[in-house]
Amino acid sequence: MNTISLPIRSAGIRGMLCLLACILLWGCRSGEKLYNKGKYDNAVTAFVKKLQRKPQDATALQLLPEAYRQAQKMHEDRVNNLLRSNNQLKWEPIRNEYRTMQRLYDAIHSSPAALKIVTPKDYSNAITGALENAAETRYDRGTALMQRGDKASARKAYDEFGAALKLIPNYRDAQARKDDAFQAGVVYVVVSEVDVRSPYFQFSADQFRDYLVRSLQQRNVNRFVVFYDERTARNENLRPDQYIALRFQDFVVGQTYVDRARREVSKEIVTSTTKDTTGKTINTYTTVRATIVTTKTTVESRGLLDYQIADISNGKILRSDRIPGSYTWFNQFATYTGDSRALSEADMASIGGRDLPPPPPQELFMEFTRPIYNQLEKDLRDYYAYID
Repeated sequence: MNTISLPIRSAGIRGMLCLLACILLWGCRSGEKLYNKGKYDNAVTAFVKKLQRKPQDATALQLLPEAYRQAQKMHEDRVNNLLRSNNQLKWEPIRNEYRTMQRLYDAIHSSPAALKIVTPKDYSNAITGALENAAETRYDRGTALMQRGDKASARKAYDEFGAALKLIPNYRDAQARKDDAFQAGVVYVVVSEVDVRSPYFQFSADQFRDYLVRSLQQRNVNRFVVFYDERTARNENLRPDQYIALRFQDFVVGQTYVDRARREVSKEIVTSTTKDTTGKTINTYTTVRATIVTTKTTVESRGLLDYQIADISNGKILRSDRIPGSYTWFNQFATYTGDSRALSEADMASIGGRDLPPPPPQELFMEFTRPIYNQLEKDLRDYYAYID
């Protein structure tokens, strides 16, 4: 038993050693390839990993110092170019450059062999300084925007204070200023009572408006836009920034068309059978008749909705459009008189149904306004989603 298992173990060990040698060789070659391609950050990382596995690797020991020097030069050149630029937000990319270099610093410190041949620079203080400068820049930009006194600038200031807090949580009083910017940037939009020019349909029109406002509120179209219906705004003494006027124009509800079609049908049928003296069958035929009456009732409802979005401060019309809508109710039934034997299979299939009354006018109104509602809601969502 021992004489058989020994070669197998030896072969397994040789295979593992061969695999390990391949890995080490590949790691060395990959680092060298990265170096030759000018990818110095990745080359440094590859050489450090190689030295962690094989501290005496000649290629890694030879190329790591130059790879680090080139990486450091590349990033510091970028930093210097940014420092000379007029970009107000330069401290954020500067911080990113320093952070990349600090990762190389940490990587080299993880390998004693790498640390013997390279003395990496610690950028932790530079990162902290760039971070503080970046947060201060965002804070100052937000403050300057708030001083403009308009809503669009307040919304931009909200983003600036948010960016400062993302860089440094609890930075100065940025949270309080961000809250102030939000309140200053909110646009209050009031949706008017619907002008329907018919008291009979006013309740349905009010439902149309209520559904619209509720949907816009629940969808959170834009965090800076708050929708109110006109009654609520009036009760709360709200001073709106924008006003949406709604008016139904040229609408017709319940226009009815009735079409009755009368069709005569007949068929010859066998009524009796006899045989002659030779035994041959003789059929006696009779013609049977019936009358089919088909009644088709069509009820059409249609109309137009005009809407306008106005800026309360200056009366400027920001958007306007006209949306059409229609709804057709249809009912069909058929009856017959006469002999049912005159009817074909198709005729029998068409017989049936009953004379149904159309829906009440309020329901027809809601049906023809449904496509109008869908289009109007989409228009308003699209418009207010991207308010600047």
